[in-house]
Amino acid sequence: MWGETLTPGRVGSPGRGKPRAYTDLVALDRFLVWAPVLVWAGVIFLLSSVPDLGTGLGMWDLIGRKIAHALEFGLLGALLFRALSAVRLAIAIGSLYAVTDEVHQSFVEGRVGSPFDWAIDTVGVVAGVVVLARRR
Repeated sequence: MWGETLTPGRVGSPGRGKPRAYTDLVALDRFLVWAPVLVWAGVIFLLSSVPDLGTGLGMWDLIGRKIAHALEFGLLGALLFRALSAVRLAIAIGSLYAVTDEVHQSFVEGRVGSPFDWAIDTVGVVAGVVVLARRR
């Protein structure tokens, strides 16, 4: 098991003459990098499914929501960059997910999909990517 090699397969699959333990570690590493991205995308989806989040605080409610939008998508951007190590691709995927989030919200009672919110989400994605990219 530990010393055997796998038969060659498609690109990115275990094989190519590497020991099974090595390919298992690569698969585990990929899982550990992508799992937080998928979990956080799920959290965003669940938060977007909650109808009418109004707190009755007027302008402070609006400001708080916009900051929350930027922060939640900033974390998504950082996680995407960590998984991809590609600035533009992480931003593109994060921004695309923000579009799907706004479309999703348009189907939730008391919520609306907003191009302005998409822009705030995308600014958050960019900020998250830039912060993490500068640390590397």
